[in-house]
Amino acid sequence: MSASEKYQNSERLALCQYRLFKIALGDDQSINSREAILFECYIDRLDEADQLDGIIDLLNVYYSLQQWPKVEELAQKMLRLATLRYNLQRQSNRKQDNGKMPQRPLYLYILNAYLFLSSICMEYGDYKSAIERVPLYMDGSWIQEDHEEVQRTLAQFREWGTANIYLYRVLDGQLEVLADYVEYISTQPDEIFTAVYHIIKSANRYDWNVDHILERFSAYIPYRSYRSEFGEYNQQIMADKHARFLAELAAYYLHNKRNEGITFVLQSLESSAKINNESIAITCVDLFEQYRYAAREEEMDRYKLLIREVRNSNAKKIHQASSFM
Repeated sequence: MSASEKYQNSERLALCQYRLFKIALGDDQSINSREAILFECYIDRLDEADQLDGIIDLLNVYYSLQQWPKVEELAQKMLRLATLRYNLQRQSNRKQDNGKMPQRPLYLYILNAYLFLSSICMEYGDYKSAIERVPLYMDGSWIQEDHEEVQRTLAQFREWGTANIYLYRVLDGQLEVLADYVEYISTQPDEIFTAVYHIIKSANRYDWNVDHILERFSAYIPYRSYRSEFGEYNQQIMADKHARFLAELAAYYLHNKRNEGITFVLQSLESSAKINNESIAITCVDLFEQYRYAAREEEMDRYKLLIREVRNSNAKKIHQASSFM
């Protein structure tokens, strides 16, 4: 078999693994983690166009798993590949040398890479660096194309950038910008849940009273899907974020001696069992045990049932891990 045939077979195998990876993704984070590890071994064998799409799908999975070093590594890789490909496209003034294009415009991968890298700084608690990276995805002056889709894309990233500068300052404890942040996101319904999630995290960290904000945006507490200019937000990321939000909300209410916090502990525990996230479940157990005295009898019964579900999920995870080895 020639080297060319071997390469083609390797590429076909990688594409098959990519399709299997996308089919396998669901609510269970332990399964998602296993599938991401399996697929990542094949990412470099994909055609360059498919490679960019594969990287962004992996990024979303690892982001939902909060594996920040892996997210940073993949975001840098996507930035290098997309930038090289975009520069070659500009030099040759052709869309693609081999005629095959990724699912998204090349400039969108570059902007998304910058967005991920800024978000990683936020997750590491380096809010100054996160803010410094925001202009990288707000400024599209380098984009060669000039049509309506580009303008819509840049408008979306500018909205995100403006909101994120407020967000990073709020997370840094700058209470003076909170009111402006709330007013800004109030005009963007699909961004409100994420904003409220981070606001409640900041309230717990800095001991703020944000009752008025929770009351104003109470309709955004139940789980639902959200969209951007580019379609629905990633399901795995949003499910993980919502389970964490409920735990933060529970901690806020219980710290302020309000027993409805128990309800949110149980909701978060239920969500963590559904997505098989052990770390969130542990947070919920710690909270419940700390404030057990505030629970009613029916809440105690519900807690016991959920603990059983968490244990079953954990046993399933251990079994899957042993089968994977």
